[in-house]
Amino acid sequence: MLSNQHEKKVVTRFPPSPTGFLHIGRVRTLLFNYFFTKQNNGKMIFRLEDTDKTRSKKEYENDIIENLRWLGVEYDEGPFRQSERTDIYKKYLKQLIHDKHAYISKEEELESETKRAEVIRFKNPNKKITFNDAVRGEISFDTSDLGDFVIAKSSDEPLYHLAVVVDDFEMGITHVIRGDDGISNTPRQILIQEAIGAPMPTYAHIPLILSEDRAKLSGRHGAVSLTEYRNAGYLPEAVINYLALLGWNPGTDQEIMTLDEIIAQFSLSKVQKAGAIFDEDKLLWFNKEHMRRLPNIQNRIINEIARVLPEINPRIAEAMSETVLDKICIFGDINKMNENGEFEYFISDPALEKNKIAWKNDAPEIARKNLKESREILSRVDETNFNASAIKDSLWQYAEKAGKGSVLWPVRYALSGKEKSPDPFVLAGILGKKTCLERIDSAIKILTH
Repeated sequence: MLSNQHEKKVVTRFPPSPTGFLHIGRVRTLLFNYFFTKQNNGKMIFRLEDTDKTRSKKEYENDIIENLRWLGVEYDEGPFRQSERTDIYKKYLKQLIHDKHAYISKEEELESETKRAEVIRFKNPNKKITFNDAVRGEISFDTSDLGDFVIAKSSDEPLYHLAVVVDDFEMGITHVIRGDDGISNTPRQILIQEAIGAPMPTYAHIPLILSEDRAKLSGRHGAVSLTEYRNAGYLPEAVINYLALLGWNPGTDQEIMTLDEIIAQFSLSKVQKAGAIFDEDKLLWFNKEHMRRLPNIQNRIINEIARVLPEINPRIAEAMSETVLDKICIFGDINKMNENGEFEYFISDPALEKNKIAWKNDAPEIARKNLKESREILSRVDETNFNASAIKDSLWQYAEKAGKGSVLWPVRYALSGKEKSPDPFVLAGILGKKTCLERIDSAIKILTH
């Protein structure tokens, strides 16, 4: 929480540029702003920085808005669009030129054009700038290295630094929490703040999210847009929890946290300075843990199985839900399991190969004998209690006597037709007594001929 000396209401902002899909790094910055704002009973403003008219697209804007909704992150004002605030920027440009803090440069060659044109430059006072960063401590810059920098292509085309400073001033932003790749922008923005009479907000530059090779996270490292994770079946709770701990630590060993718990413990003073490594395996682990905590998770798994396999028997879908939950980390894994043929034996009888029924070097007659004995044992299990536990209790003594592999492998293969599948007790319990006995009969018949 802020100390008592800070009486002014906390106002933060989330200002993405709609020039691409919402990047996972931008999401983490959004969340840090959100945690800090909520903890201090402040206000967060949503602002679309769309002054780049060529690259800004409505589809990217919609993507950002939809992902905010999916995350459950609520902003207090907005969305504001810089493209709709040109008159405000013109007023400040006019005043800056009048006060001789800026001037029109008539001999500037623009990067995007071959001709020379007019631009508006900020008149650099060439001074030393020092500010206290809430994460990195005191930072100093000699601004003379910046020269007289461009702040607008024309009075109708403000560039990033001017628009950001004006917006932050007009919107009463008190805290600018952003990635530390924005540190180099800060001295220019402080100079403009001083020129227009704007107070300096508190800056907090958080570490970048890095790939495992410690490079800046980008598309070449795999999925980087939040939409990709959302479509894959990740939970917003897991994404929030994992990203919160990328660059921040509550100072305890607790990893699985609710949004309210994160907000209660969040502190800029505990944000680390070094880059945070993005580990997708760790994100999967977070997602699996949060899945297990979902209310009515079994029903959600059953519904997802039914969606992927509309032809499946509802009883079997219910029976296999626990096994599926154990195997998946995201809901999208259910699709992958189906595509890999892991559900085939739940919806149709497997096509058995005679040479795969017996265990390792066992002769076919040994496999046939063990299958017959297993069938006899299973036929005595009460149908109303035909579950994995009861099946294991019935078969285990015989399996230990005749050889676990020699007994259990033929049963499992007879039920699934796969060399890799759940254990035979789980399989039999899911398939049910009738189907289980029928498939064992089929395997015995194949070994008899």
